[in-house]
Amino acid sequence: MKKRRMNAKVARNLEGSLFIAPWLLGFLIFLAFPLGFSFYMSFHKVKILPGGMQYDFNGVGYYREILFNSSEFYDQLIPYFQEVVLMIPIILIFSLMIAILLNQKLHGRFLFRAIFFLPVIFTTGYLLTEFVNQGEGSLGFLEKFALGGYLDTFLGDSSWAQPVKTLLNRFVLVLWYSGVQILIFLAGRQTIPNSAYESARIDGANPWEVFWKITLPAMSPFIFLNLIYTVVDMFTFPFNPIIDLIGTGNYGYSSALAWIYFLIIVIFLLIVMFIFVRITKKQNAARR
Repeated sequence: MKKRRMNAKVARNLEGSLFIAPWLLGFLIFLAFPLGFSFYMSFHKVKILPGGMQYDFNGVGYYREILFNSSEFYDQLIPYFQEVVLMIPIILIFSLMIAILLNQKLHGRFLFRAIFFLPVIFTTGYLLTEFVNQGEGSLGFLEKFALGGYLDTFLGDSSWAQPVKTLLNRFVLVLWYSGVQILIFLAGRQTIPNSAYESARIDGANPWEVFWKITLPAMSPFIFLNLIYTVVDMFTFPFNPIIDLIGTGNYGYSSALAWIYFLIIVIFLLIVMFIFVRITKKQNAARR
């Protein structure tokens, strides 16, 4: 009996290894060497000579320069970081509400699902850049209704004033970046059995109570998944000013900046995950 269990466990591990093998193989072939090479260059001054590339060891000089002597890095990072903090809850809430709506038995709901996902396909990369450069993607109501003055009065000299204005001006683009999240939430909503909602209605629960007691707790894993995806997506946004800084001609400096930015994203992800887990645990304890 024990031998059978061991064989079943080995078979499951083998199946899992086979599923992950294509990704692992692709990572080793296409990503492992470039990542290692960029890490190597971050400690060297790289010069392109007629006979090849010359590497002069620089130690942590570039890292020290970026972290302690580069005001441009922080001038670009902090405002965009504030924009990301504002964007993430808006995208998650909007995606969740749209997913719940699209899960209803509506006429043409498959068409509406396609409409919400199409911008993810069309507005990527160069196309999205051209779209914004032509002045599209802005609601324009800040100018039409003179809301900029009200924001200046309300926020004053706060460092959040400019990120709020930028977010409102690009609000359409933010919502367009919700397509993948909507699909994930929609798939998660369909995993909740209808019997749970029928039991709640029999017990006299209203829609608001059903949402907070059944839908939201059941969607927690999908909220967590979308949270991680949205954080990564926002930090690789096409209009991210840090990515423009990385694209300089100094390979050693750019490599060091890329690794610092990567560590910042990892730290931010860990903080978000920690906060989400703590909130989830408190909610579960309160329900008990």
